[in-house]
Amino acid sequence: MKWEQVMGLEVHLQLATQTKIFSGAANRFGAEPNRQACAVDLGMPGMLPVVNELAVKYAVMFGLSIDAAIGKRSVFDRKNYFYPDSPKGYQISQFFEPIVGEGSFTIPMPDGSTFPIRITRAHLEEDAGKSVHDAFAGQTGIDLNRAGTPLLEIVTEPDFRTAEQAVAYLKALHSLVTTLGISDGNMAEGSMRCDINLSLRAEGSDELGTRTEIKNVNSFRFVERAIGVEAERQRDILEDGGRIVQETRLYDADNNETRSMRSKEVANDYRYFPEPDLLPIIIDETYIETLRATLPELPGPKRQRFVQHYALSDYDAALLASERTLAAYFEAVTASCGEAKLAANWILGDLSAALNREDIGINQCPVTPEALAGLILRIADNTLSSKLAKQVFEGLWRGQGSAEDIIEAQGLEQVSDSGVLEAMIDEVIANNPAQVVQYKAADEGKRKKLSGFFVGQIMKASKGQANPQLLSTLLIKKLDR
Repeated sequence: MKWEQVMGLEVHLQLATQTKIFSGAANRFGAEPNRQACAVDLGMPGMLPVVNELAVKYAVMFGLSIDAAIGKRSVFDRKNYFYPDSPKGYQISQFFEPIVGEGSFTIPMPDGSTFPIRITRAHLEEDAGKSVHDAFAGQTGIDLNRAGTPLLEIVTEPDFRTAEQAVAYLKALHSLVTTLGISDGNMAEGSMRCDINLSLRAEGSDELGTRTEIKNVNSFRFVERAIGVEAERQRDILEDGGRIVQETRLYDADNNETRSMRSKEVANDYRYFPEPDLLPIIIDETYIETLRATLPELPGPKRQRFVQHYALSDYDAALLASERTLAAYFEAVTASCGEAKLAANWILGDLSAALNREDIGINQCPVTPEALAGLILRIADNTLSSKLAKQVFEGLWRGQGSAEDIIEAQGLEQVSDSGVLEAMIDEVIANNPAQVVQYKAADEGKRKKLSGFFVGQIMKASKGQANPQLLSTLLIKKLDR
């Protein structure tokens, strides 16, 4: 039997506020354990929460960016559960009246197509602490620094059918929230974590199967792998005549498997009720429109502008528009050199490879936009071949001066003088009569391949500095006489 995967995602997004959602405790990653949890975060007697206004603002900004309904009246609720990393025995969340309602998010796929995803809701809540399993032999420690960190939980409809779609959505969501500036989206640090609700159904059926939830997957690669192994596990059970148990599962990346954590709770299990210590959040249309006016250019419109204004491919535009700082770098390079396509090729090619090699971001790039633009101009005016340009780029990366400085210091200017090139061609032809005879006796298809021998000899003689396009034209002209 053929099976169809059906998935919905829940993303827990830590918001980039300086303090916790209901207290003044610091909201920073990397502090010593249990140094950033105050009495409010711990739910000590007599402590009252106060809503962080910036967290509310960030939630509304997200809602506006996906054209969602904004809850002008939203309410916090208590979600009751008992885990060691939840010191209060409950979590303050939103269930009945969330701050962001239904919306829509169109994601770009790697093949250039787009895919619409329905957003069910996005609500504010506080994060729990963290269980630490490797600090003490045979014991688990509890670090409550994360308790009270503001979260925006973004819930989708079950619109995903493939792991590729899920990963594309997460990458697009990451691009959106970092462009908005509401989160750093750092999955390795837990700023963005994904729960995957997955079920299988017979292909062609409209009835949903029993789902499992894979909790807290923290990388794009692990999301793809977790979906693959969980779908395979469910498929094996169903084809053996078994049934799927609704449960929460953990993805074990070391063994590439999912493991059962606990039976899946439903809303009634959490005994939601309105949070008695917090008033409803009331916002008006003026507040909403004021925030709407402050939104930056979002990745979707920016992607379309890059295609239309710079004549880039959908693929290149999507990559460049996915990160605000990368897009700004591209536009700065293009403004300096006027060569958008070359700029895109170099940024997405050699520059990105160098950034990955050094494990740094575009903000730490040692090559300024103006320096890269200078290199691109020397390529555009045929001063440099693509091979020589790579040498100059390495010089720029190492801080050896401008493209002009490096070209002059290393003698890297491309040879484009037809007289000089013709002299080189004549010498190589004279020194290789057997190859000339072989070339002239060959048919047209084989001649192109044989001409490569002569090109190689001339490039060697010119130390790689011969203009390859001009060289090829002059060479064929002489060989075909």
